[in-house]
Amino acid sequence: MQSFIEDVIRDVISKNPDTGKVIYILPSKRAGVFLKKILSKTISKTVLAPEIYSIEDFIEKVSNLVSANTTTQLFELYNAYLSVGDYEKESFDSFLKWGQILLQDFNEVDRYLVDASTLYKNIEAIQEVNHWSLNAEKSEMIENYLHFWRYLEEIYNQFNANLTKQGIGHQGLIYRTSVVQLPSYIAQITKKHIFLGFNALNSAESILIQTILEKTDATIYWDIDPYFLQDTIHDAGYFIRHYQNTWNVLKGKTLNGLTNHYNTKKHIEIIGVPKNISQVNYVGNLLYQIQNEHPESLSNAAIVLGNEELLNPLLNSIPDNISATNITMGQKLESTPLASFFTNLIDFHEQKTEKGWFYKNLLNLLTHSYAVLLFDANKVSAEALITKIKTNNWSYISSLQIEELIPTNATVSLLFKDTNNNPNYLIDNFLVLVQSIRTIEIVKENALLLEQLYKFYTLFNQLKDLCATFSYINNLKSFKHLFKQLLSTETLDFQGNPIEGIQIMGMLESRLLNFETVIITSVNEGVLPSGKSNNSFIPFDLKIKNGLPTYKEKDAVYTYHFYRLLQRAKNVYILYNTEPDALEGGEKSRLITQLLTDENRTDITEYIATPQIQTVTKKNETIFKTKSLVSLIQEKAKKGFSPSSLSNYIRNPIDFYKQNLLNINDVLQVEETLAPNTFGTIVHDSLEELYTPLVGINLTVELLNGIKKNIPRIVSLNFEKTYKEGNISSGKNYISFHVILKYIQTFIDAEIAVIADHEIKIIALEQSLEVPLIIKGLDFPIKLKGKLDRVDEFDGITRIIDYKTGKVERRNVEIMDWEILSEEYQYSKAFQLLCYGLMFFKTYNKENLSIQAGIISLKNFAEGTLLFAQKESARGVKNHIIDANVIHDFEQILGQLITEICNSEIPFTEKEV
Repeated sequence: MQSFIEDVIRDVISKNPDTGKVIYILPSKRAGVFLKKILSKTISKTVLAPEIYSIEDFIEKVSNLVSANTTTQLFELYNAYLSVGDYEKESFDSFLKWGQILLQDFNEVDRYLVDASTLYKNIEAIQEVNHWSLNAEKSEMIENYLHFWRYLEEIYNQFNANLTKQGIGHQGLIYRTSVVQLPSYIAQITKKHIFLGFNALNSAESILIQTILEKTDATIYWDIDPYFLQDTIHDAGYFIRHYQNTWNVLKGKTLNGLTNHYNTKKHIEIIGVPKNISQVNYVGNLLYQIQNEHPESLSNAAIVLGNEELLNPLLNSIPDNISATNITMGQKLESTPLASFFTNLIDFHEQKTEKGWFYKNLLNLLTHSYAVLLFDANKVSAEALITKIKTNNWSYISSLQIEELIPTNATVSLLFKDTNNNPNYLIDNFLVLVQSIRTIEIVKENALLLEQLYKFYTLFNQLKDLCATFSYINNLKSFKHLFKQLLSTETLDFQGNPIEGIQIMGMLESRLLNFETVIITSVNEGVLPSGKSNNSFIPFDLKIKNGLPTYKEKDAVYTYHFYRLLQRAKNVYILYNTEPDALEGGEKSRLITQLLTDENRTDITEYIATPQIQTVTKKNETIFKTKSLVSLIQEKAKKGFSPSSLSNYIRNPIDFYKQNLLNINDVLQVEETLAPNTFGTIVHDSLEELYTPLVGINLTVELLNGIKKNIPRIVSLNFEKTYKEGNISSGKNYISFHVILKYIQTFIDAEIAVIADHEIKIIALEQSLEVPLIIKGLDFPIKLKGKLDRVDEFDGITRIIDYKTGKVERRNVEIMDWEILSEEYQYSKAFQLLCYGLMFFKTYNKENLSIQAGIISLKNFAEGTLLFAQKESARGVKNHIIDANVIHDFEQILGQLITEICNSEIPFTEKEV
């Protein structure tokens, strides 16, 4: 395949052998690299090289202005905004949210040589009509809003004047100035100008090229197939047809560069793939397959990413059998882990309050990979700080608390150094942190990481200069917006050989280049083409009236690039996402539909590529009892099974294995709000402390009223003991504190009401019991242990009472069938009460002993004491007495359950919870 550039060079050399007297102007710098390479292959003798410019560089040369970077433009635009008019101005961080849009508008106005004065007067008039107030007299807010639109022309003029004084300009200003300077440039021309590969030209470019073509010995070559020019509605030829009809220099003439390649036989596949990552995985498989079957097809190949966010996953999907790749596009600096580290750090300091740092923000920072690297390099334990925060329930952490745990001389202490809302202090810290990360051994060996660090180092130095020059970056909020703005424009450029290997690029980087094999991804509406976005202050109608581009023109640009890639290619693979959504683009692109409906294309294969889905049947987890596990069970039996651990086994044997045998508990976390188990502990401890002075005494109204006065003090003390340093002065914790007060108050009031008709005597509180069990078939010691919340006498009947802060219903403690106790978890409360009863009987082995056992559910207090009961039917008579016969029957069930746990032949099998 002979490329378009080769065709042009051969034609130019045949007419102009003296290459030193030729200037090539191309759409992009990258195309210039290929042009030089092809030129060197075409010419066999030593000659003077021609001048080669991208269109941007060429126009800079004509205008005698230097392009200012985006950041400088933003600052100068803000200066112009401040200097014009006496209405109330927005802060710099607010300006950054819309300044970029205004900059793009100014750029477009100048590139298309629009009469700015007329345009901005029209915008002002539209805003006067459109503003939201119906009142004749405008409020101060509306006046300020309208002032901005009234002064837009002055802002524009002041902005351009400021830049021109410094010999710099935004792209639009450079283009407008180049048109003014064009006559003096033409007067100095001594070389032949060759324009090649252009398509969508703005007004300035159009005038520039037309004038040079008319007044000098210059030529323009168009990279398009006549097929698209002859079709009067095909968007691929939209612009070039317009130039052919409107440029005097082209009217009635045959265009240079036209070749009939599009309708030649090709291999085109259109593949629908679900989601973005599947697309890059498919590309990886496709490359692997082509390399094995037709490796020559990849000698001149390109992967064009419609969505450039897919670069990183694509690099991870390229198979090992591909020897060489070259990345034309840059990696966005904002997508690197270092960017998230510094962004987190800015957020971290910006979010500091008078109370200190919120624990989640601190934990996010401490667990970031680069923070971990710094801690390890400084031999400081981040884990110790994290554990301290979680153990003490620090919702907010002060600088003083951190200083007590981290040495101030360690570099890592800079992460927490107070910045006093001053960006300069933070930048200085960042520069030291970059240097510190650079010296870590693992980083020294990573060339990509070192390159990223260098980029951030230059970025922070640039920010430091800007903060010193412009006084309005005076807080972390402004600094954060500026940092993110800069970060979004910075890229990490890859070095490679653009002539060899598979080329990876974005759509615009493909301009003027031809490849035999082309793979295009994300060909979806909203991506290719980009769709109807109007990110501009200029209304749509005004854009049309003034000849400014709209989405129609932008769609035509993408259509041209898409079809131009197809023109000379032999193998084309077009991928699109079959699962459209708002973020990843819409349905498959109209470009695909247009291609499929083209009657002249009979070489297209279309299919949907779906991943192989293997049905995975969820199997319940099974843990077989090895010798060591049996030993662990016997050790647990020797120490004692608790009623709650046995209930845990009934609920799910795997939970029993993990929590009660391996002691794998929940991860330690900061209780930002009171956890249910902490809530229960505080209630239990408070009730114990309140009732302890009443043990052994018959309860009276006077005694109970006496302990009521101590409720707030005792609950507060138990909060401090259990909730550590957690804050209970506000929010949900404050509510929880008062809920506990209310629970205990209600509990004691209920007792006062009960003793009016009954006699209650407290026998014991929080009594720990431990009894041996003899189970047939098990020849090792087994114990049952537990703690009884309360033992009392109620009208002479001994009762075991268990407090529950969760909801318990009467049906949970009443049974009809003994077997159900060890099978269904909903009866776990009845099971636990019987365990307590069994321990009590074995501890106090009295003749004819009979007791009751019940639960007081503080969440279901209206039900009263929920006593264990046996009944023969749902509506049968209930027996609340637990005697020797009941205990004997329960021992059989308990023995079966413990035998099952200890049986080495029966594995722990997961239950659906």
